[in-house]
Amino acid sequence: MELLPGQGNDDATLTICGNRITRFQLYAAAAAVAEQVAGADAAAVHATADLSTVIAIIGCLQADVPAVPIPPDSGPRERDHLLRDSGADCWFGDRPDDLPSALPSVIIDRSRQSTPPAEPDPDSTALIMYTSGTTGAPKGALISRRALAAELDALAAAWQWSPEDVLVQGLPLFHVHGLVLGLLGPLRVGGSLIHTGRPRPELYAAAAEAGGTMFFGVPTVWSRIAADPASARALSSARLLVSGSAGLPSTVFRDVRELAGQGPIERYGMTETLITLAARVDEERRPGWVGRPIDGVRARIVDDHEAPVPADGETIGDLQIRGATLFDGYLGRPEATAESFTADGWFRTGDVAAVDAEDHHRIVGRAEQDLIKSGGYRVGAGEIEAVLLDYPGIEEVAVVGVPDDDLGQRIVAYVVGDQVDEQHVINWVAGQLSVHKRPREIRRTASLPRNAMGKIQKSQLH
Repeated sequence: MELLPGQGNDDATLTICGNRITRFQLYAAAAAVAEQVAGADAAAVHATADLSTVIAIIGCLQADVPAVPIPPDSGPRERDHLLRDSGADCWFGDRPDDLPSALPSVIIDRSRQSTPPAEPDPDSTALIMYTSGTTGAPKGALISRRALAAELDALAAAWQWSPEDVLVQGLPLFHVHGLVLGLLGPLRVGGSLIHTGRPRPELYAAAAEAGGTMFFGVPTVWSRIAADPASARALSSARLLVSGSAGLPSTVFRDVRELAGQGPIERYGMTETLITLAARVDEERRPGWVGRPIDGVRARIVDDHEAPVPADGETIGDLQIRGATLFDGYLGRPEATAESFTADGWFRTGDVAAVDAEDHHRIVGRAEQDLIKSGGYRVGAGEIEAVLLDYPGIEEVAVVGVPDDDLGQRIVAYVVGDQVDEQHVINWVAGQLSVHKRPREIRRTASLPRNAMGKIQKSQLH
């Protein structure tokens, strides 16, 4: 089983920030890199958006050396942890001043080419990808070649992804979205890629005019596109728009659909599982819903007693996953690995979700941040946020639960927007949802804290 088959569209190319390379040239240049790193324990890749990063990643895959994507904006402490924890013994890319002198750099010379080596064992580790570290230092998730192949084949089936497609994206090459789906996806399918460097609306519009057929973005990207009507209309020629990494507000979905002729479909995943739930290209698009399990994956939603919740689309519970796309554990942390699985082998995602009778899923959010237990009720923050975003004048929102002596947790909404009347907003939510789901307090703020992928950092709001 080849992870990155050589066959595909003979005209397929990769264009990264305007620099173009053919599939054949990429594999040949990567093969020369593979010869240099063969036998390494792991290789750290300074994952900037350029062709050198792409060649380094593919070279590591060819050499059967786990690649460790390093965020370009990581600070010295974080970078030191990733290097030490992964055991990386070589470095690709520009060297930060504080990088250990004993860690050798591998120089990429595109003019140097070779023949790709034999395909490695499909069960070998392809990537060591680090989690966000919300409960401590980031943990390295071991991603196998087999899991990557299963993931990309299932998404190709769900999205009818073919060698004729030209994927457009401008996402970081150190996350699942930008690296696995956005780079390895086109290579496995046999199609082309245009990486815009940054996911700016005008760059996506230019890529559409250059023949882009599929577009990937996080909600922040789609929000900015919706606010740029000319760029959004340019995407009317696209075959498929995909949103992920966080929930897409229904208002953004509606605005993009009105301007581009279609709304983005959504999907769900995480570092440890890759993408596991996805809306299908040929099904009705429902904002806020991330579709059904992809081929080779199963999902279940359980309550506090591990019993399945009703498939009514409303009752929320803990989302658990098992199947072909799962990681092989956390590097050097057997106890953390064991704790992340149930006794019967299901991975605990830590996310809260609901499922309907047709097996379509709706993600509410993280259990520790988005499941609010107030007055004896289990309330999903995402449901309240979706309603608040429909309120005139509210531009952004984050709903959290804060400790309360009477209720256990009090529902508080942080909102960005002008001329927002607190009591009117509270009463309006109570009229849209059950009364117990209304915010008890509205706090106005100039902006919401976000990470590099555009996800709101609710822990910073308490």
